[in-house]
Amino acid sequence: MHKKTLVLFLFLLFTGCAAGSSESDRTIQAQGQLLIQNQERINDLQAEVDALRGQLEETRYQLNQTIERQKMILQQMVGGSDVSANANTSEDNTSSSTATTPSSDLSGWETSGRDKADYNFIMQFVNDGKKSNEVVAAFQKFIKAYPKSGYLANANYWIGQLYYKQGNKDQASFYYATVVKKFATSSKAADSLYKVGLILLEKGDKKNARIVFQQVISKYSKNKNVVDQAKKKLASLK
Repeated sequence: MHKKTLVLFLFLLFTGCAAGSSESDRTIQAQGQLLIQNQERINDLQAEVDALRGQLEETRYQLNQTIERQKMILQQMVGGSDVSANANTSEDNTSSSTATTPSSDLSGWETSGRDKADYNFIMQFVNDGKKSNEVVAAFQKFIKAYPKSGYLANANYWIGQLYYKQGNKDQASFYYATVVKKFATSSKAADSLYKVGLILLEKGDKKNARIVFQQVISKYSKNKNVVDQAKKKLASLK
């Protein structure tokens, strides 16, 4: 800025003397004008560089966020297995006389204080693709309302499934990993771990996908269906 001010001052000085200037003065005046033009070009280029630097920083930030989220998911997978005493107390197709009356709408829904009834109510809408966002919100509300419910593993699993169908693989991985981490003995744990490996593979992370598929085989050997799927994926990675 100071350089530009100085150049402008010199240019005005040269212009004021133009009427009585010699050939040498006119040359100096032309040089002063050229300096101004060059300075303006430099300023424009600097502005472009600043803009590009800002875009680069934003891209780097978004990339780091994605990497950190993937690290968190993998840490959950490798960090151990917390067994929930209530993990095996629920099934997806549970029928109950305490279930709420079927409804065609989830908007404005509130928990009733009965986790089994509320779980069954939400499950009515799991396969309705048009209501997937509402179902996710309802299950999240369920998890918050019933922190000790025996249906928590299933609720987290179905949120993962819904996010996966929407193409939101990062969120899906988070909820699948939650099932494996907190409810390792639940009926949904094996498939959740397999789905984490599947998402890693779809993202091109073959190394960690292989590790996860191997964990499926070693940790859930009794779940033949999921183990067979994991073995097929491992074979395709050789």
